Amino acid sequence: MKETGVVPVFFHADLDTCKNVVKACYDGGIRVFEFVNRGDFAHEIFSELNKYALKELPGMILGAGSLVEAGTTALYIQAGANFIVSPLLNEEMAKTCNRRGVAWSPGCGTISEISKAQELGAEIVKLFPASEIGGPSFVKAVKGPMPWTNIMPTGGVDTSEANLKGWFNAGVTCVGMGSNLFPKEIMDSGNYAALTDKVKVLMETIQKVKK
Repeated sequence: MKETGVVPVFFHADLDTCKNVVKACYDGGIRVFEFVNRGDFAHEIFSELNKYALKELPGMILGAGSLVEAGTTALYIQAGANFIVSPLLNEEMAKTCNRRGVAWSPGCGTISEISKAQELGAEIVKLFPASEIGGPSFVKAVKGPMPWTNIMPTGGVDTSEANLKGWFNAGVTCVGMGSNLFPKEIMDSGNYAALTDKVKVLMETIQKVKK
């Protein structure tokens, strides 16, 4: 997460679409990807997607997001999830992940929640919904008394240099990005080469603003 600087956040009910998107991100230089648990049988899509990534995309790390309780967390770990992301802080999820040595990034909205997450073993906390909580200025405020904190904002992050510069200057470890990385026109047309190009530009921008 720290090396790549961005975690794509994506779901689609069609397995082939998911494969094409993960490959486009991979070809663009991304090596970490969050599959969103959305709707019935989502874990089955993830399971097949993870098998595909292991076989065809060496070095790609797949995790699962939008999980809110321990039962579903265990299900995704069983399907090979390398990390678990949540929009909230749930202690039972922490226990499930820690027992299996799987990274856990809970959603936090206050400095007390961030501290609690660290106490429970979270190495990177998800700031959610990041722009509503206070944006980069909130990150800066947290890093003051707690400089060791690794933060991944999700919600309010886009691909523009100005937006990314604001977040990284404030001290984030990486950013989570959903719909802004996967524009409707690209997804509707199935132009995955355009997505790869978009990811390459994003990676270059992130490396630039991190310096």
